[in-house]
Amino acid sequence: LTGTSREQRAFQYLLAHAIPGDPHHILQTFDQWCYHCEHLSCVGPDKGRIVERVLLQRAPLRVLELGTYCGYGTVLLAQGLPPGARLYTIEGDPQHAAVAEKVIRLAGFSEQTVELIVGPSEEVIPHLREKHGLMKADLVFMDHWKCCYLRDLRLLESHQLLAEGATILADNVLFPGAPHFLQYAKTCGKYHCKVHRASLEY
Repeated sequence: LTGTSREQRAFQYLLAHAIPGDPHHILQTFDQWCYHCEHLSCVGPDKGRIVERVLLQRAPLRVLELGTYCGYGTVLLAQGLPPGARLYTIEGDPQHAAVAEKVIRLAGFSEQTVELIVGPSEEVIPHLREKHGLMKADLVFMDHWKCCYLRDLRLLESHQLLAEGATILADNVLFPGAPHFLQYAKTCGKYHCKVHRASLEY
């Protein structure tokens, strides 16, 4: 009835209640909206703690996020980066990307720290090196369409975009589920796999 999307309404709530330049408060305000107003498919605080723990353990300098959505996961990743690190995030939906861009900048991250790339992941990934300067990713966070997980992992492999010892963190592999991705990761012999049990967001 308002003519605005859920994602746009969430951003208006952020503008009214969040502290600009404070990534932690941006995420908390997002959580308040999602718990009490409207559900958004963000990572959420429970799974967010897993992401934060992995970032702390790995201290990646080059991070690739597949599926920006409205920027929650991007802010979560960006606030945990070590000094001098860079985050590349890919979003296929231009309307979601427009909201995410504003959320990322509201949180205080410049284009030097976080680069948002708009386009289908299968078209963007092959050109990450020459167009965006991503030589190798130390950590990849997958949170886009589950049916694309395996295809995009194979694309990253074939274009040699994964650093030695890179970490692949994939959300929602059990529900809604990415069975082909899981089977490949467990059986191809290239990865050590660990499943983190978590509740659905919100």
